[in-house]
Amino acid sequence: MTFDCKELKTTEKQYYLQHIVAPRPICFASTINQQGQVNLSPFSFFNLFSAHPPIVVFSPSRRVRNNTTKHTLQNVLEVPEVVINMVDYDMVQQVSLASCEYPEGVNEFLKAGFTEVPSNLVSPPMVKESKARLECKVLEVKPLGTEGGAGNLVICEVLMIHINDALLDENKKIDQRNLHQVARLGGNWYCRVDASNLFEVEKPNVQLGIGIDALPAAIRNSQILTGNHLGLLGNLHEMPVVDPAFDDNHLKQIVQYYSINPDEMEKELHNYAKKLLDEGKIQEAWQVLLSMN
Repeated sequence: MTFDCKELKTTEKQYYLQHIVAPRPICFASTINQQGQVNLSPFSFFNLFSAHPPIVVFSPSRRVRNNTTKHTLQNVLEVPEVVINMVDYDMVQQVSLASCEYPEGVNEFLKAGFTEVPSNLVSPPMVKESKARLECKVLEVKPLGTEGGAGNLVICEVLMIHINDALLDENKKIDQRNLHQVARLGGNWYCRVDASNLFEVEKPNVQLGIGIDALPAAIRNSQILTGNHLGLLGNLHEMPVVDPAFDDNHLKQIVQYYSINPDEMEKELHNYAKKLLDEGKIQEAWQVLLSMN
């Protein structure tokens, strides 16, 4: 189906967009007003936008049902500072509890059972239970509208980064498998990042990939290889050539058994190449595919 946003209700636009534009990292923002009252609230309209200067942006939107604004927005307008406490699986239920619309002056640290830790450079406290925390000054608050559902971009410069030592290796690098981050989807849905659903994609940082358009037609038009498989094959910086030293018993069996039926042999070779690509054996998969020539 196709939807014209001009014809959708605000709740409908919110529903579809929050399901489609996902997963979204969660900004668990601690702020403070001029009276010294602390607020703690999660926002999933959030991301990193610059490394130099280090800029993150989150958006406390106007409430759709009554067009009111959130205490977080009011606080950063009064005291332009915020701590962004990153959310992992160990704290997600408490974070959800902190999203309740408590009256002004109620401290969500207490309601949700979190521990306040003094920040180094800004006034709002940090969440002790968060394994990564960003102390920020607010550079600008940019309203995107005045109706219910309109966002307010809180543009923040990161002043200090705090990372739990348990996440770092001996080189002070983060092992992604140890940081079980949580992200928002649509409705009540969340997702969890852990070792079971992580995978790596090699970046063509310096040398350009040959591209899918450079693949031989028989490979490019394969009914077996998916777009992901073709992307792996096209990510090499030069077209591979047949390696006479490549020795593979299964390849030999395919060629021998199907030599009298080229169409069936091509199908079997593509199936075998698919298996190799799924195992991350790109060079081997290329040798199998090159054997069709």
